[in-house]
Amino acid sequence: MNTPSDTPSLNPAFLGKDSPLPRSPEEAQLDYVPNPRKGALFLVRFVAPEFTSLCPVTDQPDFAHLVIDYAPGDTIVESKSLKLFLGSFRNHNGFHEDVTVGIGQRLSEEMQPRWLRIGGYWYPRGGIPIDVFWQTGPAPEGLWVPDQGVAPYRGRG
Repeated sequence: MNTPSDTPSLNPAFLGKDSPLPRSPEEAQLDYVPNPRKGALFLVRFVAPEFTSLCPVTDQPDFAHLVIDYAPGDTIVESKSLKLFLGSFRNHNGFHEDVTVGIGQRLSEEMQPRWLRIGGYWYPRGGIPIDVFWQTGPAPEGLWVPDQGVAPYRGRG
């Protein structure tokens, strides 16, 4: 896995190449490249409205709308590697809390952003939607942090 300490380059492993979906999140490699606006305080948002993983009890698919916001430090995550990482959860068994927080923690530990938060808006399981939120701490002063824009679950009404 490429981390900031590996001296990120402008030659990510997946960009512009055929890249099979990793078999598991542990196998997935996240690529990081130098922040092109190092020193500037700005927010990056990734939205995965069709995220899936598997229930660890029933093996049935679970669906979520993920929103990942971060203020870059020295690096940014390369989006294709993030897409492959998130896709690797399709065959991964995990509770909503473990999956959501685990994604946020891995990105935070490897990328070392100034700030990161993740919102996991899970569709109902057993009639109950589950929303999971995690962040590294308070947002840096002066960072514009818009609402994640995901409406509360309303079912059919």
